[in-house]
Amino acid sequence: MKRITIFIDEEILYELEELAEEEQKTNSEIIREAITRFVREKRKKKGLSIACIAESGRKDIAEKHEQLL
Repeated sequence: MKRITIFIDEEILYELEELAEEEQKTNSEIIREAITRFVREKRKKKGLSIACIAESGRKDIAEKHEQLL
């Protein structure tokens, strides 16, 4: 793992500390989980948008790909 430094609003930091205490985890654990979920969700959405091209209903995409781009 690599160490990073972030700046965070005091209000969010307070909420983070409360959440960490409730879940009996460290702030770092909560942040790692949140970042992991965020990145995976972004990647999943990006992958779906590319995969959905095949479901456009158009049959001429391969032939007209240059024009469509």
